[in-house]
Amino acid sequence: MKMKKIFGLILLMLLTAGMMVGCGGAADEGKEKEQTNHAQHAAFPITIKDASGEKVTIEKEPKKIVSLIPSNTEVVFALGLGKKVVGVSDNDNYPEETKEIEKVGGMEMNTELIVSMKPDLVLAHASSAHNSNEGLQQLKDAGIDVLVVNDAQSFDQVYESIEMIGKATGEHDKANEIVADMKTKLKDIQEKAKSVKKEDRKTVLVEVSPSPEIYTPGKNTFMNEMLQIISADNAAAELDGWAKIDEESMIAANPDVIITTYGYYTKDAVSEVKARKGWQDVNAVKNGQVFDVHSDLVTRSGPRLIEGVEELAKAVYPNQFDN
Repeated sequence: MKMKKIFGLILLMLLTAGMMVGCGGAADEGKEKEQTNHAQHAAFPITIKDASGEKVTIEKEPKKIVSLIPSNTEVVFALGLGKKVVGVSDNDNYPEETKEIEKVGGMEMNTELIVSMKPDLVLAHASSAHNSNEGLQQLKDAGIDVLVVNDAQSFDQVYESIEMIGKATGEHDKANEIVADMKTKLKDIQEKAKSVKKEDRKTVLVEVSPSPEIYTPGKNTFMNEMLQIISADNAAAELDGWAKIDEESMIAANPDVIITTYGYYTKDAVSEVKARKGWQDVNAVKNGQVFDVHSDLVTRSGPRLIEGVEELAKAVYPNQFDN
């Protein structure tokens, strides 16, 4: 009987210890969950210096977002926040879901409509913010956080745009993932481009608008950077920014390849270039090296720019990239 009592006491002690460990584990687990939840919300409030130089303080995670330019919209969707977007610009067309989202204007935004949507965050853009100062101020006066995203002209600046939007929306880690993935893919393209021999290097003219007002990306644009990445030379490298070209100087530059980016609104852009008077002896025209690449892939400063680089590479160097 005495031995039975001893075994009983030992069993009771073991059970009690087990319960204590279990309770301790549950307490630790609860503490971990609490810490995780705290970490998830630790990003707010957050203060961001935007492209206008303003310090924007966002008190809590935005639940409703309005985007005033397609590039911002594409970044927000890439961050997995598409369901939070309640308004987009008239020019938004990607992803498909944007077709069902209410449009808030093009060059001129519908301020009253935006206010009525009661968004927590409006993503503006430095390329147009200076023309919308009054409207943006009205949004701020209505208690809406307005963040002006930088007008990126290089891949590094594109990364900054993505990271800024990531911070503002509470998706900083996801933004970092997107940027890291873009850098990896871009590096792979650069490595592939190293196979282009010096004697095979091509001069490329990129046209972002048709004749008679032909505009092209010169230096200090990410499209110029794209050409450098794929081991091609920009025929308009002497120009600065997005510049109107002098046709005579471009004919004299004699590009090996001409890339148009306006085929989505100009009927048969390639044929239009080939039919230009005075261009018949330009290498690109003479050798049938005129191609159209969709504007959205090469002019929108978002995650799809990498696709744009790939499309440019395939058009300019099909043997190296079209496989």
